[in-house]
Amino acid sequence: MISADTYERLKRCIDDRPDDAVFRVHRDVYTDPEIFELEQRYIFERTWSFIGLASQLPARNAFLTTQIGRVPVIITRGEDGQLHGFLNACRHKGAKIVVQEQGRQKYLTCPYHGWAYDCQGKNFHIKDEAAGNYGPAFDATNHDLLPIARLESYKGLIFACLIKDVPPLDAFLGDMKFFIDCYMDQGPEGMEFVPGRAVYSYRGNWKLQMDNGMDNYHLTSTHSSFLDVQAKRRDGGGNQDAKQFDWEKRNAQQGGTFLFAHGHSLNWLNQPEKEKRPIWPVIDEIRERVGETKAHWMLNLKNCVIFPNMQIADSTSLLIRTFRPLSANETEMRVYCLAPIGESPERRAWRLRQFEDFFNPSGFATPDDTVIYEDCQDGYQAGGSGATPGLFDYTQGNERGRGLFQRGANPTAETLGITPDFSVESNFVVQQEMCYLASYRAWHRLMMAGARSAGVALSAEGVTP
Repeated sequence: MISADTYERLKRCIDDRPDDAVFRVHRDVYTDPEIFELEQRYIFERTWSFIGLASQLPARNAFLTTQIGRVPVIITRGEDGQLHGFLNACRHKGAKIVVQEQGRQKYLTCPYHGWAYDCQGKNFHIKDEAAGNYGPAFDATNHDLLPIARLESYKGLIFACLIKDVPPLDAFLGDMKFFIDCYMDQGPEGMEFVPGRAVYSYRGNWKLQMDNGMDNYHLTSTHSSFLDVQAKRRDGGGNQDAKQFDWEKRNAQQGGTFLFAHGHSLNWLNQPEKEKRPIWPVIDEIRERVGETKAHWMLNLKNCVIFPNMQIADSTSLLIRTFRPLSANETEMRVYCLAPIGESPERRAWRLRQFEDFFNPSGFATPDDTVIYEDCQDGYQAGGSGATPGLFDYTQGNERGRGLFQRGANPTAETLGITPDFSVESNFVVQQEMCYLASYRAWHRLMMAGARSAGVALSAEGVTP
């Protein structure tokens, strides 16, 4: 049960009045520890989360460990060849069964007391069981690993949920599947993570990354040094290993946003320099395999959020980001370069140089962005102080492009056979902010539904909200 005060604060976290063209996010969404705790319960523990790639589990007895919010989980490929998911916690005393991120072994043995399980979760060994003088109740108890309630995959992307009562993955992804196809069908044998990954944290809320991965407006200010370097490189100076994009050419290009149910959204832009994309040398093969429409969209720039914990970016390179909230003020990031299985060494090197140049933590973009996240987190403290109560309750960062906002499918969506909840289309220079609305509406819907299901204590006046 939550308090009436908390319930009222949750209600006003999002000021969403479509008839008045108003959408505002309260700063408490990023800073309040109680709201963070409720996010773990009502969002991360109650909806689908991205877990990893099927290609990370290529053979029987392969395993992968990660977390759904704060809950440690392990995904395996069993002797039956199927994917299985379990809580990564020994049934004995609760220690994590596996501490490595990824590997392959037939038996999973707890490092604490030696209880052992197979890759389908069955407990087959309790150390010194015969000498343990266990009682009949213990003998009758199931000691197998606890399964994750839901585990499904689409095009090699594995998703899991800790509760059963969620829509099927196919319905959860909806028409976002068209764009997932454009990411995941780039290789005829599927897609894989390039070996290695970047893991880092920043001192800020997880939704700052969720926002920024879709933010076109910050490019020319936050990343101005990168744009300057690119211009010098195009004149022949500096590093020539990575392809140099002319970002000014993009301003005249048509682009837009699609907002989908369940919090997903996608930004897209026509790519004026298609020959600089790593898939360009094999685009004819791709076109023959997937058709003209998807081949065209594979060459376009596409950044998406699959709510709540995943972004896919396909611009200078193709990558997947996951974000794991550690507290209201700290977030762990994992970033992987995504590539077609079996691509040529030349294209793999091309892809990696572009990933390193911009997206790697030592590249141009990530240090700029993480500093800004921390500046935002500090800036949110400007509201609500005793001297200025209510002065800075709501941000004003969700208004650009409002006049272009269209309910349902626009002509571009219709040609793709998709039906987003909302569509926006313009040239790049508009740098619209409508892309955030889907995620925050899903956030608010899940938070309010969770609060109602938990029950609300009587207010001071004795009225239940």
